[in-house]
Amino acid sequence: MSAGKRILYIEDNFDNRMLVRRLLEHEGFLVLEAENAHQALDLLESNTPDLILMDINMPEIDGYTLTRQIKSTSSTSQIPIIALTANVMRGDKERTLRAGCDGYIEKPIDIDTFIEQIYQYLNGKGSKQL
Repeated sequence: MSAGKRILYIEDNFDNRMLVRRLLEHEGFLVLEAENAHQALDLLESNTPDLILMDINMPEIDGYTLTRQIKSTSSTSQIPIIALTANVMRGDKERTLRAGCDGYIEKPIDIDTFIEQIYQYLNGKGSKQL
């Protein structure tokens, strides 16, 4: 099911990247990593992932701004972007969806349901609801 599927994870925290990478690679996904927006944009010039996991709180360029930029570029606009964020206050989910994210996963992630959530978004079954 995951064979050949590429996921770009944009996250500035090394420990978070390591955990998510291990979970995804264990399931057979190819994981591309970027620790900031500039690295992500560089990777997107030569790679087309099947899904992007986006941290919202990053230095320099935040996840909201990067999501808008990715969604406004014709070559990347159709890639699903899922916010993977610790922003869990009232209204945060809606703000990520308004910025262009196609879904929302709260941190800390639930390792028992995380892979199931990824499959739902890859299969277009994750719902974007404002």
